[in-house]
Amino acid sequence: MIKKLTFILLIAGCAQGMYAQNTEKSEKFLENKTLFEELTNVKKKQDKFNLFLNMQGSFDANFRDGFEEGAFKMRQLRIEAKGNINNWLSYRYRQRLNRSNDSSGNIDNLPTSIDIAGIGVKLGKGFSIFAGKQCAAYGGIEFDLNPIEIYEYSDMIENMSNFMTGLNIGYDINSNQQLNLQILDSRNGSFSKTYGVETEDGELPTIESGKLPLVYTLNWNGNFNDVFKTRWSASVMNEAKDRNMYYYAFGNELNLNKFNMFLDFMYSRESIDRKGIMTGITGSMEGHNASDAGYFSMVTKLNYRFLPKWNAFVKGMYETASLTKQQGDLEKGKYRTAWGYFAGVEFYPMDTNLHFFLTYVGRSYDFTARAKALGQENYSTNRVSVGFIYQLRLSYYSWGFNNLP
Repeated sequence: MIKKLTFILLIAGCAQGMYAQNTEKSEKFLENKTLFEELTNVKKKQDKFNLFLNMQGSFDANFRDGFEEGAFKMRQLRIEAKGNINNWLSYRYRQRLNRSNDSSGNIDNLPTSIDIAGIGVKLGKGFSIFAGKQCAAYGGIEFDLNPIEIYEYSDMIENMSNFMTGLNIGYDINSNQQLNLQILDSRNGSFSKTYGVETEDGELPTIESGKLPLVYTLNWNGNFNDVFKTRWSASVMNEAKDRNMYYYAFGNELNLNKFNMFLDFMYSRESIDRKGIMTGITGSMEGHNASDAGYFSMVTKLNYRFLPKWNAFVKGMYETASLTKQQGDLEKGKYRTAWGYFAGVEFYPMDTNLHFFLTYVGRSYDFTARAKALGQENYSTNRVSVGFIYQLRLSYYSWGFNNLP
């Protein structure tokens, strides 16, 4: 009897100990720990492997001439791995999980679902390189943000090729000033698909691909006491033989305690319409996208953190689409003006970037008389979205499993 009682007490003690351990572990479920650490209770020792899941999901109510559709949508879903192998070698990989993985016909043999895939090398004395697929070093504050933070891009950015393969050479003038010289492929897909080249049987296209289809970008990033920041760039892109695109972007950010704002200016002058907006208005020219297109974009956003866990914002966009030269019967000048007007509120429940949002996104498109003569009509769209944004850190872990306790 005594043995049985002793056995029962031992079992009860073990159960109590297990319960106490589980309770202790749940109490240690801190906001700054990774999911891997939470599940395994293994702490990170080095910065060699970091795994993230970037998410933006929402319920969208869309309106155009009345209510159009309401649906749940995962606008952003990207897996990302990055780390520092040692004090001079790093790597980064990011891929969209909601985009096709078909790479057939792509100039770099990579699907557009892959944003970034490459390695970084610190050369010393402020110099560094990054080789592989990467984000273009274009200017603009919004362009440099994590895509999950964007409720809707400007037409300028939305219709650009932003991730290409090549080489970036960086130079840190000091801890607050940086220069980048970048050389990338000028496109992802084939030449014909990118520029809408279509010919009848036996006809030769009026344009042909250049022998070096590359884009060259000079970028400057500046930081002035964390109050005023800049991200400026100038780019020249070879579109086709003897045809180039010139792109300029100037991003400016102001930070004043609870108040933050940015103002971006972008201008693109394209020998062959790369965005496709003017081609959609005028139609193709000589068996390819429209010639001599010009685009201007101005984007601003104001944030106000009115409470520690609450942020309110408004955002505005002004964009134009034009022909920079006379094209037959098509006059030189502006054909479309686009407006964007956003407002929303965000709630941050933890000391992470997880936040829930309620936003309104409005867009209006006004066409000039010359565009209306081609059949275009003014229209507006509206969207109300409620959802979440979260960069979930899945792992923050050192190489190998020998460090496991």
